[in-house]
Amino acid sequence: MKLYSANITNFKIDGGAMFGVVPKVLWEKKYPADENNLCNWALRSLLIDSGERKVLIDNGFGNKQDEKFMSRFHLNENKGIEKALEEHGYKTTDITDMLITHLHYDHCGGGVRTKDQGEGYELTFPNATYLVSKSQWENAMNPNSREKDAFLRENLIPMEESGQMRLIEKDTELFPGLSVRLFNGHTPGQLIPFIRKEDTTIVFAADLFPSTVHIPLPYIMSYDIAPTKTLSEKENFLEEAVNNDYILFFQHDLYHECCTLHKTPGGIRANDTFKLNDLFHS
Repeated sequence: MKLYSANITNFKIDGGAMFGVVPKVLWEKKYPADENNLCNWALRSLLIDSGERKVLIDNGFGNKQDEKFMSRFHLNENKGIEKALEEHGYKTTDITDMLITHLHYDHCGGGVRTKDQGEGYELTFPNATYLVSKSQWENAMNPNSREKDAFLRENLIPMEESGQMRLIEKDTELFPGLSVRLFNGHTPGQLIPFIRKEDTTIVFAADLFPSTVHIPLPYIMSYDIAPTKTLSEKENFLEEAVNNDYILFFQHDLYHECCTLHKTPGGIRANDTFKLNDLFHS
């Protein structure tokens, strides 16, 4: 099994939204903001090549949205998912499984693209099965008022109409070395992938832990639908993770791609930080 970090783009959003009830005087010491209170975040996918299967986890914003919509995110170092894959020698047609952690636009928008003629949409990964949790899909089709703007029909309906979407109902092993578990604090049915390579378990943290700064329990995004549930999920996961030497892979942390964990007097915290490539090729 080979693993590749695919860096799609960086983007800027409000620091207060990303750190919730934690005061700026505390979070800004750990994650800087600019004069407009905007923090710069990474947007990474993870490619898993098992030989037989090429599994991509999440696919970014895509390029279907208009300039007004995208101006909210101040994209920088923007490659797009196609170029991010090409840097590792892969094409969109190579992907056999498109695993989507959840259906917010920054995680699934790149899975559907506008047709060359400019009329209608098509799958970016035409040979892939699109994997989404059933509870997340049902939530996206009947969204609550807080999340409604995060679910864009043009990102979702073409997946369903293609006949290539598979709904996951429970924690399960998808393939040897890759399993998923459902978490519900950020959004109902967020899929968190667990990848087993050699004797190491790597967890794609998605929006359960957007960054190393979000490891302390109170650091919960304002975007989370059920923050007290997130709190419980984080606490249980971190205890399991530190006891089993999990490695966290961060989708959004601009400064740290991966980390190990350790127990401190103040709770479980990030220990060593490194790039995914260094883990198996150092």
